[in-house]
Amino acid sequence: MAFIVNYDKITKLYDSHCKRIEKACTIDIHETPHEKIARIKDLESDYIRWFEYYMKDFATCKSAPFHKTISNIIIKNPVCKLLNDAFRGSAKSVHTMLGVPLYLGFVKKEMNFMLLIGENEEKAKRLISDVQAHLKHNTRFINDYGEQFNQGDWAEGNFTTKNGIHFHALGFGQDPRGLRFGEFRPDYIGCDDIDTLKRCNNDRLIREAIDYITGTLWGCFDKGKERFVFNNNLIHKNSIMAKLIELSKVANKESKKQGFKNPYHHIKTKAVLDDQFTPSWPEKYTAQYWLEKRLATPYRSWMREYMCTPLMDGAIFKPEWMQHRKMSKLDKYDALQFYGDLSYKDKGDYKAMFLIGKKGRDFDIIFSFCRQTSRSVCASWLYDLYEKHKLERYPIIYKIEGLFAMDEFVSDFDVEGDYRGYHIPVIADKRPKEGKFERIEANSGHFERLRVYWNEDEKDTLDQTTAIDQHLAFEKGSGANDDAPDAVQADMADLNKATFVSSFDMQTNSRSSMKERHF
Repeated sequence: MAFIVNYDKITKLYDSHCKRIEKACTIDIHETPHEKIARIKDLESDYIRWFEYYMKDFATCKSAPFHKTISNIIIKNPVCKLLNDAFRGSAKSVHTMLGVPLYLGFVKKEMNFMLLIGENEEKAKRLISDVQAHLKHNTRFINDYGEQFNQGDWAEGNFTTKNGIHFHALGFGQDPRGLRFGEFRPDYIGCDDIDTLKRCNNDRLIREAIDYITGTLWGCFDKGKERFVFNNNLIHKNSIMAKLIELSKVANKESKKQGFKNPYHHIKTKAVLDDQFTPSWPEKYTAQYWLEKRLATPYRSWMREYMCTPLMDGAIFKPEWMQHRKMSKLDKYDALQFYGDLSYKDKGDYKAMFLIGKKGRDFDIIFSFCRQTSRSVCASWLYDLYEKHKLERYPIIYKIEGLFAMDEFVSDFDVEGDYRGYHIPVIADKRPKEGKFERIEANSGHFERLRVYWNEDEKDTLDQTTAIDQHLAFEKGSGANDDAPDAVQADMADLNKATFVSSFDMQTNSRSSMKERHF
């Protein structure tokens, strides 16, 4: 189906945006010329304050520290390649595609030609229309820097201000060769949200995209004025951003050897800083906001869009191995065990605990707990489950990994038991567990043979979904949380030992029969 552009709708949205700018950016009509000069000089000495004054429609709250870091890199380095790897909603486009270019052009006088590249031409024009709208309707900007609109010279996606700064928008892949404005060639090139999952899944398209950037786009620059900004959250390991990050590491290393400045600057900005959901932009977001967002977002999407950590499905564990079925009654299993990995050391890790039952060759993951929370919450969950399903009637082993903090871990469950008036016999697993990756990878064989089942009744719960997502995302060096695969592996390994001992029938022979057999 062809994509139909609704120009009437776009025009109405643009007009509405212009009105918001005019309304937000009011001026003090009683300001004296001396006061005006002093105010402008003061604002121009600091980009962030300058932005928050002139871009009032966007600057609805104070900027974050990372905004200052990013803007300083661009402003202070006439030759730089900034890889702005930031979460969705971080205002990366507002600063690097609007605020900083205008500051460089009108305050620092260091930008003459901005080339803005969008995922497609329509998106690029929409982005550059923000610049156009501010130059035409921002009362504060016009009051201090004068009228910039050239009647009849402001074509859609291609316009020049009265003081001679040129802006041009292109879709990704469009040929910019030969682009000039008078004697000027592009000296600020911005690529905004170019990466798509469809392109990431095609190696040829990624290679062509990298060639387009490093050859076609970078070849447009004027000598000595080469500011390049690539905005995108890291959505995939085979994305343009990922490939540019790889290039940056090699180039910066070689530059250091030669005694040159680093040409690349890779800034990664996650939405939250820790497992308490402390926001990296506290002036705009709260921990409660991000917690609710996390609960409503699948694990892999959350890591990709907000934590700048792309996770690949099925690197070790395949999606088709994740089976569901109804669980048997607890007294029908050959062995049952709870096992918990409660993340003593790593602040951002999950607490994972599972009841797994083994029956014949099959493993059933009956109950799942997998959350970024406190150990006391995990203890409360276990006691609730114990009471709801009357688990005291079954021969279940309760273990937690506690080699480094056995007393502290066990006490969390004992405290909950003190409150309830009885105690679940939780014990610490004191065995050292080496080679986590190798152990978990080896455990994938049970899944591959389709001998592992997840509880059908928990299919839509966040605990089970997160646990499955962690299995699918598990890969050496991925940066993904692996507490669920670690706990499941330890649980299944213990169950294998228990059922081996219980099902092994000892056979005895008389000494005389052994002699007869030997001779």
